[in-house]
Amino acid sequence: MSDWLVLVLAMLGACAVVVVITLVRHKRAPEDEDPSETPDVIEYMTMWIGVVYAIVLGLAIAGVWEARSSAEDHVQAEAQALHEISERVRVYPPDVRDRIRDDVDAYAGYVVHTEWKRMADDGSVTDRGAELLEKIRADVTDYRPANDFEAQAYQPLLDQLAAADEARNARADSTGATMPPVVWWGLLAGAVITVGMVFALQIRRTRRELVLAGLFSATIAFMLFLIWDFDAPYSRGIAVTAEPFSSLFPHITG
Repeated sequence: MSDWLVLVLAMLGACAVVVVITLVRHKRAPEDEDPSETPDVIEYMTMWIGVVYAIVLGLAIAGVWEARSSAEDHVQAEAQALHEISERVRVYPPDVRDRIRDDVDAYAGYVVHTEWKRMADDGSVTDRGAELLEKIRADVTDYRPANDFEAQAYQPLLDQLAAADEARNARADSTGATMPPVVWWGLLAGAVITVGMVFALQIRRTRRELVLAGLFSATIAFMLFLIWDFDAPYSRGIAVTAEPFSSLFPHITG
C-alpha cells in the first residue's frame, strides 16, 4: 500500500471517527442538555492540552526532519568524497589511476543498485559494500608515489578516503528509525486525548462544528504521518535518494 494512500485513509478515518462519535453522542444526549454550559475549567484545560500537544508535535517533526537532513548530508558527503578520489588520481600512472577509478565506480554502482534497496527493506548496509570500500582503501594506500607531484596528491586522497568512510558509517547509523517507541506511544496517546477533549466541549451537530472538528483531527493525523514518514530517512515516501551518486557518477546508471 502506498504511503500516500495510508495518509489519505488516516485523515479520512480521523474525520469519520470524530463525525460518527459526535452524531452518536448528540443522538444519545439528554433533551435538556445545553452545550453552552461547558465549564470554564474544561475550556481552559482543552486549550492547554492543545497547546502542549502542538509543542510536542512541533518538536517531534523538527527532530525527525533534522535526522532526515543529516542522512541526506551523509549521502552527499560520501558521494563527493568518492568523486574527489576519482578525480585526484589523475596524477597517478594510467594503470593505477584506472584501477582506482574502476573500484570507485564499482562501489558507487553497488550502493545505487543493490545496497540502497537493502537499506530501504532491512534498514542496514551490507558487508559487500564495506568490502568494496576497503578495496578502494587498499588501492590508495598500497601505492607508493614515484615523485613529489604524486606525493603531494597522496595525503589529500587519504583524507577523502577517510571522509568517505566516515560518511558511510554515518549513513549506516541513520538507516533505522530515530523515534523511540515510547515517544510514539506518547504521540498517539496525546492525539487521542487532544481529539477527545473536543467532545468535552459538547460540540453540536452543526455543519460548521463538524467540519472544524474533522479538519482538526485530520490535521493531527497528517502531522503524525509526517513524523512517521521522516522517521526512516531511506525507506518511506519522502525518502533520501541516491541521487548524489547518480549525478556525480552518471555512467553507473547506464
